[in-house]
Amino acid sequence: MIIGKNIHKSYSDLEILKGVDIEIKEGEVVSIVGSSGAGKTTLLTILGTLDRPNKGELSINNENVFLLSDKKLAAFRNKNIGFVFQFHQLLPEFTAIENITIPALIAKQSKKQSEKRAEELLELLNLKNRSHHKPSELSGGEQQRIAVARALINNPKVIFADEPSGNLDSENANELHKLFFTLRDTLKQTFVIVTHNNELAQMADRSLKMKDGLMA
Repeated sequence: MIIGKNIHKSYSDLEILKGVDIEIKEGEVVSIVGSSGAGKTTLLTILGTLDRPNKGELSINNENVFLLSDKKLAAFRNKNIGFVFQFHQLLPEFTAIENITIPALIAKQSKKQSEKRAEELLELLNLKNRSHHKPSELSGGEQQRIAVARALINNPKVIFADEPSGNLDSENANELHKLFFTLRDTLKQTFVIVTHNNELAQMADRSLKMKDGLMA
């Protein structure tokens, strides 16, 4: 599913990634752990094609992504990659279902088709009765599940999550962690998760540790 080779990234004179190699199989839940400053989020940003490395190759679903133009890369990202962040980043003026459908509408799917898929995801995530609520009317756990539904709307090949439970209490965090594995089992979804949460890291199929810009 994902093959990264010799990935380097620097900002000015600060070298963050020093030649990372990584492979992720389809349907895996993989956690990336390590102390602050180890390069976890920078690696996730590059694996998610939100930033380009200074050096190295990245193949996602047999596509050498950094050979694509910015426009084609953006289209590839919208179709193949979903994101879940620590702060859900829902648009406050939109309802749950409107937030979920945004990536589908960007992909030029019809509103009717997008809303049908969003309703299916809301039911899967036990949020059907929340479809017309705005983020301010939802709990933290519900907001994060809406963010997960938004990440899933285009049936992506992989979901990248950066500290997805970092802003949740222990009960909601535990529910979110279970949800990832339910989605993997029901949708064959691949997850790559940066986390400081030891329970989530240990639940993963594999846990990769980063140290000083390299895989430890």
